Amino acid sequence: KMSELVENCDIVVHLAAAVGVKTILNYPLNSINTNVLGTEIVLKLCNKFKKKVLITSSSEVYGKQTKSHLTETDDVTYGSSTKLRWSYAATKLMDEFTALAYYREKKLPVIIVRLFNTVGPRQAGRYGMVIPTFIKQALRGEPLTVHGDGAQTRTFTHVDEACDCIIKLMETQNAVGEIINIGGVEEISIKYLAERIIKKTNSKSKIKFIPYDQVYTSDFEDILRRVPSTEKLNLIIGFSPKKKLDIILDNIIHYFKNNKAK
Repeated sequence: KMSELVENCDIVVHLAAAVGVKTILNYPLNSINTNVLGTEIVLKLCNKFKKKVLITSSSEVYGKQTKSHLTETDDVTYGSSTKLRWSYAATKLMDEFTALAYYREKKLPVIIVRLFNTVGPRQAGRYGMVIPTFIKQALRGEPLTVHGDGAQTRTFTHVDEACDCIIKLMETQNAVGEIINIGGVEEISIKYLAERIIKKTNSKSKIKFIPYDQVYTSDFEDILRRVPSTEKLNLIIGFSPKKKLDIILDNIIHYFKNNKAK
């Protein structure tokens, strides 16, 4: 099926992967196979039919970095291999290595993007995605469940802007053979994110802090900070995500209120 699809398309945007920390921890073997073998299938067929391909990697590949702002050439730091939480980052990094090998040895036109917490309307919370989870809890008047102490920070990217960047990169020859961050502009702690969502939804919900060991297995370690540099993205396509978090949250809250999503 993949052979038929790749042969008959113009370009390939490879978005498929194991999703969510809980999936990685509960089904590590399947997750590793999905990420590594799945990407190899895509690259092998794109090479066979000479199709330009964009591989979506992840900000997870940076590992335990806490600097601001993360650039594409920064070193990566992972925990022990006994902590299966790091297998996701390692597989996405392996995807990058494989894609670059196809580019250098086979001259396959490959673009690699590292996505930073892409969010938007219709995003499901079932994979542990924090914004839809918090918004649904707030709208129901339930406690917003913050894992750990909530001091960990993230930078969120609206899906519309992420898609615009991907399309522009696929149309730009200067992006071929490059690794490029796609990320938002506002760093926020998870605790403050919960507080802001409660305020925006006029909810009576409270914040409930849950220790990591009550949510995940001992294989889990959190990443304390994740802030992208989008300088390279701007240089290549003349554009990078600009939407502030308030606009992103308003958009998603509006969706859930009007669709009564469960």
